Amino acid sequence: MTGLEILPVNGIGDVRPGDDLAALITAAAPWLADGDVLVVTSKIVSKSEGRLVEIPLDEPAREAAREAALRAETVRVVARRGATRIVQTHHGFVLAAAGIDASNVDPTHLVLLPKDPDASARWLREELRERFGLDVAVVVTDTMGRPWRMGLTDVAIGAAGVDALDDYRGRLDAYGNELHLTQTAVIDELAAAADLVKGKVDQVPVAVVRGLPIPAGAPHGRGAAELIRGADADLFSLGTAEAVARGLRAAGSLPDAVSFGPADEPVQLPELPFPRTRSVTTPPGTVAALLVWAPAGDARAAAEAGRRAERLRAVLAADGLASAWLEVAAGDTFGDELPEGGVPLGVLAIGRGSLPSL
Repeated sequence: MTGLEILPVNGIGDVRPGDDLAALITAAAPWLADGDVLVVTSKIVSKSEGRLVEIPLDEPAREAAREAALRAETVRVVARRGATRIVQTHHGFVLAAAGIDASNVDPTHLVLLPKDPDASARWLREELRERFGLDVAVVVTDTMGRPWRMGLTDVAIGAAGVDALDDYRGRLDAYGNELHLTQTAVIDELAAAADLVKGKVDQVPVAVVRGLPIPAGAPHGRGAAELIRGADADLFSLGTAEAVARGLRAAGSLPDAVSFGPADEPVQLPELPFPRTRSVTTPPGTVAALLVWAPAGDARAAAEAGRRAERLRAVLAADGLASAWLEVAAGDTFGDELPEGGVPLGVLAIGRGSLPSL
């Protein structure tokens, strides 16, 4: 590849439901050529597909309609701060307000994301090939923010005819080092580059990237869905407040460990309100056993001891340590571990179990 050109497609005008997007684009860009990458803002795709929601002009009905549209497009809320909500959509995208947009549309409507952006990209590519004889790739884009970065950029939400990822894993760099993690999001780079000549204010919803080597007759490919990171690989699937709330809910229902792992490493326990006990049989792999007791006849102290034990279990679970509550059995002895006048409530056994670290 010797270089790239990024060309705006001017003159498309306002797009309405039912408009022939392939015809509008070819009329505005008669110079479109085989091997080009057509980068199309999702807004005009959605409008041509009728992905609009009617909303009233007057409050509070207007806000209620916006809320209803957001709920319908949301699979789960990732983070919420004031009026701002970051959500996951039915596509798998994580973005503000489910990508619902009120810009460049009349005030009585909201624009939703395309139902299936990859399918939309495939359809447009096929239309351009079958009706206009053009062999191009298509990327459908939307504007998103980025965690830990200010500002917005366009990213790909649909693609056809171009691979979403360029996978460098297994290749060698210039120094002979094997690459293990590098995967380049090619279609996101195309989306961001094309956005330099597009823009909401200038009303240029389509651009062409020319010069990328696209094989003739390339298959549609796996689309932009390939870029969605699954929950099992997502280390930041919740906002901070939401993660804390989930942890507090989980702390209310901690299971006893089914088994303890090997006790071959020292465990640094937090400051404990209970003495250790040496005279109770505990499961194999236990690294610490804590006697929980209270003064005889003091219900308030017994309740407080139980509360502290549960808090301690939550702290241990957060560090990946399993615990189990052992009932005191007849014949258990505690020697000088149990103060005079004290009543044993139970024993907290701690080990390296199977609970995942947060």
